[in-house]
Amino acid sequence: MLAKRIIPCLDVDNGRVVKGVQFLDIRDAGDPVEVARRYNEQGADEITFLDITATSNGRDTTYRTVERMAETVFVPLTVGGGVRKVEDIRLLLNAGADKVSINSAAVFNPEFVQEASQRFGAQCIVVAIDAKKTGENKWEIFTHGGRKPTGIDAIEWSVKMADFGAGELLITSMDADGTKAGYDLELMRQINDRVTIPTIASGGVGNLQHLADGILKGGADAVLAASIFHFGQHTIPEAKKYLAEQGIEMRL
Repeated sequence: MLAKRIIPCLDVDNGRVVKGVQFLDIRDAGDPVEVARRYNEQGADEITFLDITATSNGRDTTYRTVERMAETVFVPLTVGGGVRKVEDIRLLLNAGADKVSINSAAVFNPEFVQEASQRFGAQCIVVAIDAKKTGENKWEIFTHGGRKPTGIDAIEWSVKMADFGAGELLITSMDADGTKAGYDLELMRQINDRVTIPTIASGGVGNLQHLADGILKGGADAVLAASIFHFGQHTIPEAKKYLAEQGIEMRL
């Protein structure tokens, strides 16, 4: 059985981490490379870096940050945000990303995922899905940071993206995000019942039990969190130990 993964997530704007980070002995908590180095030392299984810089001039900063991060961090690095064309993926992979996450661009052009998967291999293509509950057992895909509804059913979309060659799905519940009340386990379960590729649960972690629930109840292969790690509430080794004690296979 494959070990489950814990993935800290950094939101980066113009080369700076924006969800506040409170590591006691980090010289510059706003530098994503410093933060990533810390997580690497703590034993994170992977690191996800979401570039929320909307401007194109910020992109060069992003490539430089990825290069610096890849030199420092020896666990798989997933980079997402503003990936719109094959060239963007090539540049990020060349800069040192191991995987690239595609979000809005997949919604506007699903064939982009097929093209990317065929060109670079499914193992480096993650499709990020931002879903919001719209009714009983119904979730809809939203774009633009959860502001724009698309009318696309999130469960059907997950199946389509798996068929189109996504190697992994990063599923964020827009309802749970930031609430600290836990992942949307029903959403995770419904998607995991329908797809065979790995899924990453995201949005809503407030404690270590939420991570365990994402795997045990939601069926996720990996669990992503930001603030519980950034604010020093928990460390990665603590989280791994907690999950292992619940019988979850972890790389300790």
